[in-house]
Amino acid sequence: MAEGLMKKLYGQRAYVQSAGVKNDMEVDGFSIAVCQEIGIEIARHRARSFDEMQEWGDDLGQFDLIIALSPASQRMALELTRLYHLEVEYWPILDPSGLGETREAKLAAYRQARNQIRDRMIARFGPPSESEDAKS
Repeated sequence: MAEGLMKKLYGQRAYVQSAGVKNDMEVDGFSIAVCQEIGIEIARHRARSFDEMQEWGDDLGQFDLIIALSPASQRMALELTRLYHLEVEYWPILDPSGLGETREAKLAAYRQARNQIRDRMIARFGPPSESEDAKS
């Protein structure tokens, strides 16, 4: 969700790659649905691990910043700072998985997480790119 939001808000201003601690996490339907609501397509997205990124040839030393959205990813990112000069930020975003009893309640939780990520991005990186903002 975060990678899609970043690309929508800031276009090509920065190279963005999402990664997690594990590589076996598929994007769930609620994330897909709430991103589609704001014109972001993530249905084909697959979470990859930091290790997988390195195996596929991504040089983690080329990145300037890792934004961790969970304590586990923060720990992994801080481990990487031993090997690479990286800045790490932790954004405590609501984990919507498992919240809500009804479909609408679940969607509300995912919308809240999506909006928290968007608001943190705007606070950190400034207003969206003009061309991207005009598309929203």
